[in-house]
Amino acid sequence: MGIVKIAEDLHEQARRASVPMCRSINAQAEYWMKIGMLAEANPTLSFNDIVRQQYAAAHVELAQRAAA
Repeated sequence: MGIVKIAEDLHEQARRASVPMCRSINAQAEYWMKIGMLAEANPTLSFNDIVRQQYAAAHVELAQRAAA
């Protein structure tokens, strides 16, 4: 495990984002890094596509929305 230096304003944004997502600040930053890496590696995928792929890889079944 290493230490990563980030700007104060980014740290503050991670702190704020961690609250509604029920994550620690470190877990929030780690989540953003993982999503960012996946987005760079798969530039044609949307955020939602990336999240769906991650759920599928973890064998999580998502409830389907009812058609409007």
